[in-house]
Amino acid sequence: MANPISRFPVPDLAEVPDDLRQRILAVQERSGFVPNVFLALAHRPDEFRAFFAYHDALMLKPSGLSKGEREMIVVATSAANQCLYCVVAHGAILRIHEKHPQIADQIATDWTKADLSQRQRAMLAFASKVARQANAVDDADLDALYAVGFSREDVWDIGAIAAFFALSNRMAGLLRMMPNPEFYMLGRVPKAG
Repeated sequence: MANPISRFPVPDLAEVPDDLRQRILAVQERSGFVPNVFLALAHRPDEFRAFFAYHDALMLKPSGLSKGEREMIVVATSAANQCLYCVVAHGAILRIHEKHPQIADQIATDWTKADLSQRQRAMLAFASKVARQANAVDDADLDALYAVGFSREDVWDIGAIAAFFALSNRMAGLLRMMPNPEFYMLGRVPKAG
């Protein structure tokens, strides 16, 4: 394969445990393709299950953060960690949630100049600190989030998403996981019909 999904073995879909295969097929049905992260992580089924269980607990639950804000955190911190896969894949999801074709590129390049609210700027400043210097987070960082309306649980969510995707970014780098070509155009142009 000219552009492999991973530098580690990628199992054939027919060979993965049934629960993984069902999840992968459900994602394929919704999106029209299988994101490479699912195939790459299927190499280790138990880790696949744990990874996606925590992903879902952070990204799909009811929260004081919108789905778009959660994706903003992923794009900003993944850009800081130089993770091509997550910037491209989650940039597509961000564009779709926000219905804003430029927002992911703005955040990935320099979120401080992006078209964001004061609340979102505070959120990304904190998430970036967690992603790069979690040991330096102090009460003043939390107070800055409370001042723009985030709750204590929201602060946990922001930090947990930044931390989880730091793990994801590092795994993507280890695997040399490349984004699917389909991600590049998602959310950039209106769907036909």
